[in-house]
Amino acid sequence: MTRTHQWLCEACRHWRKKHPRGKCTACSADTAINDDQACRLCWSQFITSGGRKGGIDLLKANRFGQQLSLANLRHASVGQHRGTRRKREEPPNAVHAPAFTPVTHRQLTLFPAARDLANGLAHGFPPPAEPRMAAFLDQLLTEHARKHGWSLTHTKRTRRGLAIALGLQDTPGAPLRATDILGLQGIGITTLRLLEVCAAAGLLEDDREPAVDKWFKTATAELPEQMRNELDSWYTIMLNGSSTPPRSKPRSETTTRLYLRWSLPALHSWAASGQTSLREITPEHVKDVLPPSGNPRAAMGQGLRCLFRVLKGHRVIFFNPIGPMRTGTHETRHPMPLASAQLRDAINSTNPAGAALTAIVAFHGLRSGQLRKLQLTDIHDGRLHLDQRTIPLAQPVRDRLSVWLAYRERHWPSTRNPHVFISRRTALDSAPVGVQWITTSMGMTVQQAREDRILYELHASGGDLRRICDMFGLSIAGANRYSTVLAHPGLQTVNATPSGHHHQHKASTGATS
Repeated sequence: MTRTHQWLCEACRHWRKKHPRGKCTACSADTAINDDQACRLCWSQFITSGGRKGGIDLLKANRFGQQLSLANLRHASVGQHRGTRRKREEPPNAVHAPAFTPVTHRQLTLFPAARDLANGLAHGFPPPAEPRMAAFLDQLLTEHARKHGWSLTHTKRTRRGLAIALGLQDTPGAPLRATDILGLQGIGITTLRLLEVCAAAGLLEDDREPAVDKWFKTATAELPEQMRNELDSWYTIMLNGSSTPPRSKPRSETTTRLYLRWSLPALHSWAASGQTSLREITPEHVKDVLPPSGNPRAAMGQGLRCLFRVLKGHRVIFFNPIGPMRTGTHETRHPMPLASAQLRDAINSTNPAGAALTAIVAFHGLRSGQLRKLQLTDIHDGRLHLDQRTIPLAQPVRDRLSVWLAYRERHWPSTRNPHVFISRRTALDSAPVGVQWITTSMGMTVQQAREDRILYELHASGGDLRRICDMFGLSIAGANRYSTVLAHPGLQTVNATPSGHHHQHKASTGATS
């Protein structure tokens, strides 16, 4: 209830518009009353007590007062009682999928055989062997397509792929295997959306091999068998963690890939020199393969240190050959500004997405994750509402955002994706775009444009670290990283150049402060 509506809830406002003013029979209040001479509070208590069907009159229902209720909830319950809520919630032409329970058995195959999908495409595929399952998935696909704003063409293609997948089932009525669905890509079937529909229906058996598992097997395929077994133990512990001492939490796939990639040159070198197991590795072997200095030495040392530490802790090996050895740390990369021409061309790009993305980062310094999660409701009244902050958008940013939103509406008018930036792929669901899509659209990484913006602001404010911490969400350590390059001759040259880049950043200082 707000002052705008005279401190009345929605139901009371509707009641006063509908009924004349008078004296309530039950409470004697001078207010709006219905045909039964009852105010809204007394009438609500009368309905809650059972009404006329309960054999109770208005005065008896309100003898002990009214039941406490929350504003704007009573109106919804009354609508449901009258049968109007169902009509309001359900979209027109809504269909209800019939109940279907998949079978629990699997038909075993006598011998594996590859299907000739091209021949089926030319002569036709068999119809679905389980009509109830086909009807269930078809209705669910229709609801999913309407919910996410699919076009009729895309819905038709996905429905055709569903019919083919059901017709090729070895076990009719069983959940569809993800590998069988992905095999339809060779005949032009849209498998990604088909996987989404089957997963939403609970009829998908995901038997795909994770990409990281496939990469690990490929990366270690040329190593000796014993060394592969030891690496497999390390890989399992890294991804799944360990519940036995020494206990550890699961590590991310990115971290696991990185450590193994740093260690692979040393592992291949040892395998080429005749070592078949990591138990045979000595400190001399480690010293022979370590680079002399710099980031290569630090990276390989960090990867090998993780590898040997985990294996020794779980008693796969008995000695950590790199334990007391110093390999240094990674050298910090100093941020540098972009060339004015590169940034100007990106901001004035003919690609609406690239121009809008670059303008937002160049003027307001957003991160890649913030751009991906940015939603349409976060931008209104010429301001960006992000992370409990309100950022007035610079005029060049507002112009480019308007062009992009018009392009978005023109190409995907039925999309239900709430994010500001969508692609041809994400327009059919509610997922955000990927980092690679943003980098490709901008022609540079978000971090490069963000660093350029922070460096200009730091130079314009005379090295005020507190200011850039507040404006760009940096920590003190992160701000110090930028302050170390204030006196760099390259930064002085770029900042002193009277280019369009300089003027754009000058305007942006007032827009984000």
